[in-house]
Amino acid sequence: MEVPLTRTMAAALCTGLAATLLATATGPARSEPRQPDTWTVAEAAHAPRARIALDDTTGSLSLTVSRAGRTVIAPSPVGIVTQQADFSQGLRFLHRKDRTVEERYRAKSGKRLDRRVRMNETRLSFATVAGARLDLVVRAAADGIAYRYVLPAGYGDVLGESSAFNLPADADAWLSTYRVDNEGQFNQYTAATAPTGEYSDQALFATDGGYTLLAESDLTGSYSGARLAHTQGTGSYRVKLADSQVHTDGPLATPWRAMITGDLATVTGSTFTDDLAPASKVADTSWIRPGTVLWTWLAGGRTAGQSLDAQKAYVDYAAAHHWPYEAVDSGWYFKKDEWDVTDPDWQTDSWMPELVDYARAKGVGIIVWIHQRDLDTPEERAQWLPTLERWGVKGVKIDFMNSEAQSMFQWYDTILAETAAHHLMVDFHGATLPKGIQRTWPQVMSMEAVGGEEKRTNTATHLTTLPFTRNVIGSMDFTPGGFQRVGLRPDSDAAEVGLTVAYESGLQMFAGTPESYDARPLARDFMDQEPAAWDDTRLLAGSPGQEAVLARRSGDRWFLGGVYAGAARTATVPLTIGPGRWLVETIRDGADGLVQDRQVLRGGDELSVDVVANGGFAAIACRWHPGVTTCYR
Repeated sequence: MEVPLTRTMAAALCTGLAATLLATATGPARSEPRQPDTWTVAEAAHAPRARIALDDTTGSLSLTVSRAGRTVIAPSPVGIVTQQADFSQGLRFLHRKDRTVEERYRAKSGKRLDRRVRMNETRLSFATVAGARLDLVVRAAADGIAYRYVLPAGYGDVLGESSAFNLPADADAWLSTYRVDNEGQFNQYTAATAPTGEYSDQALFATDGGYTLLAESDLTGSYSGARLAHTQGTGSYRVKLADSQVHTDGPLATPWRAMITGDLATVTGSTFTDDLAPASKVADTSWIRPGTVLWTWLAGGRTAGQSLDAQKAYVDYAAAHHWPYEAVDSGWYFKKDEWDVTDPDWQTDSWMPELVDYARAKGVGIIVWIHQRDLDTPEERAQWLPTLERWGVKGVKIDFMNSEAQSMFQWYDTILAETAAHHLMVDFHGATLPKGIQRTWPQVMSMEAVGGEEKRTNTATHLTTLPFTRNVIGSMDFTPGGFQRVGLRPDSDAAEVGLTVAYESGLQMFAGTPESYDARPLARDFMDQEPAAWDDTRLLAGSPGQEAVLARRSGDRWFLGGVYAGAARTATVPLTIGPGRWLVETIRDGADGLVQDRQVLRGGDELSVDVVANGGFAAIACRWHPGVTTCYR
């Protein structure tokens, strides 16, 4: 039967004939391969996995983090906007480059001295319609995922990021309201119920099957500090920069946006933010020596700081207990309206050289407090830093930066190089968070950036959250040991001893008075044993806001510190510090003060300790064999 040729059929026939003729003329037709629009990065099959996706419609990027098949961070926007280019949309993929980052380095402080790094890195290159280029660099390790933006020169200042982290709405969240000194308390919410506002970028979330701590690394004066902006009712936390415009005058690599993820022990023991940071810029680190410190501010305040005789007495106490350092806080040096620093002989009016000589003869080094405003110009730094080095001062506690603007990070870049040149260890107060700084500049022994012992509003909940938040990302100068502050601190005496271990700091500053130590000889004798540098760190038990028990090893001994929030209990702690028999000497709260217990346990056994309300404990464990009666030396 003949079928009538319709107009539609005729058009199709013509189209097919044309295609046949074209194929005959040019050879077999080739279909263009579809460019990939998703990429994955992981260090190993069981490790966290990053998935980067490019939306075909909008040209925008997103990043998802998963672990063991479970979503940790839901698809979250990735992008950056400059004066000349918008890299938050309209992108097309160019190419991918992969490499493995393997490093070994030795730290001067932190959770462990010897570090080994293995990360897989993927660099994805994109372009806008106008041809502007952006590289997104993603790194994956066993304990985290991180990304940064890399831009060539010529795109102008940065106006902001579209970077954000999308968490499940019902994920438990431990957040600290943002402050420029990073001294806010941590409170627990869910990701969605947290009030609208800005939070510190050290935010902890209980994600599916584990925990995730948001952080930042490798922040310098080329960029601006970040915080997290949140709107109640959502699980989204957006990166907001301290500056509305970040000045750039060349190629730019932004700081790493880091997600430390795993079980709670993995997160607590992580050195991921240090591992992401550049290698040490200090060639000779032999002069950098961590140690415990008698800190005099809460022991006597400004009056003690202005008295040479009082400081000599503190030096005597530190020497008697073999504490390597004594810190002289505010009040020891001139007021600007009293001394003329343009006079070349102004230093002769200070009693500090006499104190340093006195302390040196007794084997004690001196750390001095100084206000940032007295180091904020080249002229002031040229007066102070060489002078302190010449006197023999071992370190400086620099206070009141109170800014995360780009200009302040440019000052950090300068002061870090200059303190290293003058062999001065550094403890920053009123400061930013560590952000990997202790790897690149190992003379930074500690940083405050915490609601510490000085605060009168701390809670036991806050104290039990810090090991899982602030102290994860670097040494923390909480200044524990303020026994005399009864009624001003929320914890018991045994918990206060435990904090000296639970909280890591390269300069562990004890905040008590000699009288308060002597009234608690068990606490004092325990603190006499403590180092401030550790060969290993392990979480033995913990739940943010409820309990934290950490074990830190120095040589062949383990030091244990536990702190609890809530009602009295008998705490049980797995002694996972190695096989064999261990002598464990524990300090706890008794009816009439601190008491000490001794027992021999096998590795893996449970250590039972009676803990009072909002209490804690401290312990030393050493290998036991017949004849060993104490771990103390």
